[in-house]
Amino acid sequence: MKSILGAGNALTDLVFTLPDKSLLEGLGLRAGSMTHVGRQEQERILGLLEVCGRAVIPGGSAANTVAATARLGLRSGFIGMVGDDAIGRIYAEEMQGSGVEAHLLKGKNPSGTAIAIITPSDGERTFATYLGAALELSPEHIDCNLFLGYDIFHLEGYLIQCPQVVEQMLRCAKLRGMTISFDLGSFNIVERNRSLLQSLVGEYVDIVFANGEEAEAFTGEGPEGAAQAISSMGKGKIAVVKLGADGSIVRRGSQVCRVEAKRVKAIDTTGAGDAYAAGFLYAFAHGADLNDCGVCGTVLASEAVVELGPKIGKNGWEVVKKGVGEILKAKD
Repeated sequence: MKSILGAGNALTDLVFTLPDKSLLEGLGLRAGSMTHVGRQEQERILGLLEVCGRAVIPGGSAANTVAATARLGLRSGFIGMVGDDAIGRIYAEEMQGSGVEAHLLKGKNPSGTAIAIITPSDGERTFATYLGAALELSPEHIDCNLFLGYDIFHLEGYLIQCPQVVEQMLRCAKLRGMTISFDLGSFNIVERNRSLLQSLVGEYVDIVFANGEEAEAFTGEGPEGAAQAISSMGKGKIAVVKLGADGSIVRRGSQVCRVEAKRVKAIDTTGAGDAYAAGFLYAFAHGADLNDCGVCGTVLASEAVVELGPKIGKNGWEVVKKGVGEILKAKD
């Protein structure tokens, strides 16, 4: 069986729920965005949110994805950096408890955290992220031997704040002959780094995950045009454009699959894209065709949005494993 290695910012989510988006203005945050903040700004935002209850959930985009593939039974690993503190230890325990081989480096700064603000009316999430120790990750930390024994490498766009690290990782993965998967992360990440991301995708990446806004920021095109533009950036390149309730578009060359979304009541979209990538890559690792990869991604994403936080709950996993198993079994 194939295996997957993820890499990204090792962040613990501090999840808050607000009654409506109007309150975000007072926090200085754009609805649906991911904003990097310093320690003082993080403390200011936390002070304003202290009247709200919060949940503490170890996560990060690529970490969420490989934790889900591990739960599905795929050998999964993760590279990241945490602080030598309680949050870092909780993070390591969470990853190991999910069955992930955690290659966690130790930094001098506190472990990174992401304030995740949810508006239940539409399930949208807004992030204020303090990267902390994650910013200390450097090319010298990336040993290509870490990539040995894995078949798929999944990288998150949020790590682009360390471009030399991203390129070193991509070189290692390519050297090992791995299939390289890249999630663009967020539209403001893409807007600030479009030329660099286009260059890296063109040279190294085999599978690109993007939501509608990210795909447009990356290509200047709507969903259909973006899928075509991304897939044309290299022979055999797979474009996956996620459109929430409108499903997803999966394209490789002239092959186009339009995958319908599963109709559910979304409570919190945090982690839905990470879950979709997990389902897609799990099916891909099992040799499924593109349409079934997209359907498996949809199965996981639909269970991720019906509960608060980025993780699928216990009952959700029963639904996921049954659904994905039936899809892949039908192709055997």
